[in-house]
Amino acid sequence: MISGSEVSILIAFSAGVLSFLSPCILPLFPSYITYITGRSFEDIKSSGKTSDITRLTVINSLFFILGFSIIFVLMGIALAYFGSFLGIKKIWLERAGGILIILFGLDIMGILKTRFLNQGKGISLKRKNFGYLGSLLVGMAFAFGWTPCVGPILSSILIYASTLESLPKATTLLLAYSMGLGLPFLIAALAINQFLFLFAKFRNFMRFAPIISGVFLILIGLLLFSGRFSSIAGLLTKG
Repeated sequence: MISGSEVSILIAFSAGVLSFLSPCILPLFPSYITYITGRSFEDIKSSGKTSDITRLTVINSLFFILGFSIIFVLMGIALAYFGSFLGIKKIWLERAGGILIILFGLDIMGILKTRFLNQGKGISLKRKNFGYLGSLLVGMAFAFGWTPCVGPILSSILIYASTLESLPKATTLLLAYSMGLGLPFLIAALAINQFLFLFAKFRNFMRFAPIISGVFLILIGLLLFSGRFSSIAGLLTKG
């Protein structure tokens, strides 16, 4: 049987993947790669023939992923601690959080526009990195870049983390989200040519990404508001 905790981890991981596929990140992926490696895009594309460039790309990507993972986990821990510190009953946190997540879902679908979530803080990619430490710092800066697409999804995971009343569970949840965002990034960096081919082939389907993400968030918000978030575990084990 799948436990509610395992389902939460699966949902957080899926949310990370959806964040990577968002129109705010996916089209900028090649720019991030060239920035954190300090190499030209042509060099990276030919990395299959050059082992040192492949190694450079992988290590810098891992430091980039580590950077935003650290910030995301710290955010989750802070909100989980804040929720328990206030002493608010879990049911009220779930209901308030559920409403916010539903609003985020409507926002990402374009039905409802909020100025806060649409005031993203972009990252300038005009300057090259400063080694592995630079990739780590860029990853941290990326975590603070509230882009209109990633903001609602990440905010929803953070809101749910605040209702867990457990720092280890909140940490695990944000680690799962970070892995969901970081794993596709690493795979795409390792197979950049295949990634570019697939991206060009399915680019027209990108317009459906906000709709899928929005529906995803609305469903989570409804489950959280009703206090039946763990009930999806039973649905997944049927059949």
